[in-house]
Amino acid sequence: MARKLIKVNDSAWLFAETYRTPMQVGMLATFRVPEDRPTFVADLVARWREVRQFEAPYNYLFRKTPVPTWVELPDDEIDLDYHLRHSALPAPGSQRELGVLVSRLHSQKMDRRYPLWEAHVIEGLMDDDGAPRWSLYFKAHHSQVDGVGGIRLLRRMLSVDPEARDMLPAWAVGAHGPDQSGLPPKERSRAVEKAPASSGGPGGLLGSALGAVGGGVRAGTSIAGSLARTYAETAVGIVDADRAAPFRAPKSIFNGRIHTPRRFATQHYSIERMRRLAKAADGSLNDVFLAVVGGALRRYLEERGALPSESLTANVPMSVRAHEGARVGNAVTFLRARLGTDVADPKERMDAIRASTQLAKDRLPAVGQGGMEVYTAVLMAPFLGQAMLGVGGRGRPDSNLVVSNVPGPAEPRYLDGSRMEEIYPVSLLFNGQALNITAVSYAGEFNIGFTGCRDSVPSLQRIAVYAGEALEQLEATYGLVDAGD
Repeated sequence: MARKLIKVNDSAWLFAETYRTPMQVGMLATFRVPEDRPTFVADLVARWREVRQFEAPYNYLFRKTPVPTWVELPDDEIDLDYHLRHSALPAPGSQRELGVLVSRLHSQKMDRRYPLWEAHVIEGLMDDDGAPRWSLYFKAHHSQVDGVGGIRLLRRMLSVDPEARDMLPAWAVGAHGPDQSGLPPKERSRAVEKAPASSGGPGGLLGSALGAVGGGVRAGTSIAGSLARTYAETAVGIVDADRAAPFRAPKSIFNGRIHTPRRFATQHYSIERMRRLAKAADGSLNDVFLAVVGGALRRYLEERGALPSESLTANVPMSVRAHEGARVGNAVTFLRARLGTDVADPKERMDAIRASTQLAKDRLPAVGQGGMEVYTAVLMAPFLGQAMLGVGGRGRPDSNLVVSNVPGPAEPRYLDGSRMEEIYPVSLLFNGQALNITAVSYAGEFNIGFTGCRDSVPSLQRIAVYAGEALEQLEATYGLVDAGD
């Protein structure tokens, strides 16, 4: 059996995992049942059970010793009946019941005796108008996929053609299997471009570092200078009031020890609505997202008498993939940005967030993907070290929560003619970070998934509701009171 060394950045997620902090990311997609095929879900599951070819990473088994390694299993050694699950909501299934089920499924740590993924086909969901829907909840270990890589796998799995049939499931598409998007070769050429060789483990990471420096002394100096300035600010205090630095975030109710049960909530807005606001505020769509989150969290914490006097800090993942391929593993770095929770006025909060995100972007080293992986490994080492040692949530937090925004398909996608209506990310939590807010754009909609520790973040749904109200406040502030829905 073939073996592949695991990159240091990726193996950290495996060693940080405990039963309270499963290191998996998930996707919840809801589809419309075709009107002319009422048995669509049962037929789909029956057909998928016969698809027993597996592409990376769905044929990878983790081996911890002698060094962290992926073992590539042959198809006949993978138990598909374990990985593919078929469930149904009690009739008539509502969004609330779907959320309860997904919360429970996402709480459960995956068994390392099997490849680290599960696919749950869920039927019985009814729309407000009584039309039947079905959902696909898919989870995989974060050591194998990041948010951007997961969306690119999804793009290759689903088609733009509503007439496409007999489509393969995710495990048969994987990182290097057939592209089912139905896009012309020119439009998907970057999406199917093969990934460069993995840097693979400690030796590979060192090679990346040497490659970055070998590409010019300036690259190595840029990495070292950025890290030195960042951690100097952590040690001696922040000079610029708008800049966020590691381990300078205030302690909040989101930053203690967490427990196994999860809660999950959703919210969605039109992207055009967000873009109008970004233009009016002279910012980016991501600035608007952070301002919405900041406003929602300020209200939520105020109601509980738990609002820190200092602004909360968000850890904001940013993709650094040099290509569009859906390779195995992670290719992200991180920015830290203030959320303006110490600012009551929505416009002033937006201005503070814009200033903070710009300072964070300016701090990134000017290097390629290999160099950025080195920078990220060193930047995140103290945080991941806390997670692996199990001491997170005991001192001042690195940041208060993760806020992430992942671009998804711009056009409607279909699975065997079943139109995908919505897609929401379901993310991971740490000791010291009991809340994650991640968004995915799809077909003109901005879909937000709120993942929280059930015990640390009571009434999580209120944060989702307050996010909508924070968006309305921003629109009123910038004179966009008639800005759509």
